[in-house]
Parts: sequence; C-alpha cells; structure tokens
Amino acid sequence: MQNFQQRTIDAPAAEVGALMDRLGSPQDLIWPTPAWSPLHLDAGLAVGSSGGHGRIRYSVVAHEPGRRLRFTFAPGLGMTGYHEFLITPEGPARCRISHTAAGSLEGKMLLMWPLVIRWLHEALLQDAFDNIQRAATNHLPHPARWSTWVRLLRLVFARRTRGPVEPSTT
Repeated sequence: MQNFQQRTIDAPAAEVGALMDRLGSPQDLIWPTPAWSPLHLDAGLAVGSSGGHGRIRYSVVAHEPGRRLRFTFAPGLGMTGYHEFLITPEGPARCRISHTAAGSLEGKMLLMWPLVIRWLHEALLQDAFDNIQRAATNHLPHPARWSTWVRLLRLVFARRTRGPVEPSTT
C-alpha cells in the first residue's frame, strides 16, 4: 500500500508547521472535526504517544517540530507501516505539505483499503489540507469536494466510525 497526498500553501513553512504542531490538541485547527472522527493522542505529539481516529490506531514514532510527524500503525490493524506529514519550504512565503501512507496490508485490509479506507483517507486529508490553507492564508478558493463514493461510504459506515477512540486492547 502506498498513498501520497500533497498541497502547496501560500504561507511560510514555519506558520504551517506551527499549525501541524497543534495536531490532536485542543488548539488543533487542522483535523477536520466534526465531519470526521476526532484525532486523540494519549500524550500529544510526543514520541511514544498512542491513539488514532475512529478505528484507525497508531503511535507517534517521530516528531520534528514544524517539519515532520510520523506515526506507525498499531498491531492487529491489518496494516503494517506508517503515515507521515512533511512540510517542505518552497520559498519564504510558500511551502508544501505532504502526507504519505506506506506499508503492507493483510487480512480484511486487503479488501478494505482499496475499496473503502483509501477513499475515506484521501477525502479526510483533503479536508485537513483545506483547514491548513484556510488557517494559514484566510483564503480557500477551491474547497475539496467529496466524491459520490465517499458520500456513500460515509452513509454506510457513519455509525461505526464516529465518536472518541477507544483504548486499544492489543
């Protein structure tokens, strides 16, 4: 499994990095709640902190403030690997934020990723990128739009994926 999403933001990397460094905190302006399950981390962005959103569980394994944030998927999820946010300066007033998810799939995730999770994941990230762009520039000329497939999946899975993250039993 390999998935890559990115967006160029007309704002300094330090400003976008400061927004990313609030991810999962009460001051988080990025994570697209209430449209998506909230992101919870038991110790914030500290290495070793665990949590996730909905049924997707992971732990913080690297945090370079203002620049990079990497999580590894929790055992038993059916996904072995990581997902990572990276902010790359592209001049004094412009940067790129990217998100990479990479790893291997097993069990039911062999079907769930390509049919369900991938599409929801990409829609969530585009909503998060919209929030970053809006917070950093006070301007969002072309908000992301959910596809018909994403809207259908959200209707089908809404009851299963909403609400706080439950502590992992594994």
